[in-house]
Amino acid sequence: MPKLPRLKSKQLIKALKQAGFRLDRISGSHYILYKDDFHPPVTVPCHNKDLKTGTLSGILKQAKISVSELIDLL
Repeated sequence: MPKLPRLKSKQLIKALKQAGFRLDRISGSHYILYKDDFHPPVTVPCHNKDLKTGTLSGILKQAKISVSELIDLL
């Protein structure tokens, strides 16, 4: 299994959009994205620094995307 890349929130949001997620709303500093056939929505904190590895892996688990799929989307 590949190692988790270091990403900023905007890079992750862009990759999730390529995976078919759409921006639903912005609540404070969190972007809420959803997919039509996917429930619940995926929440991404949007700060101007790299996401922590635990946060990134949690978001990927929530979106049901593997690390290798994420790397392909980047």
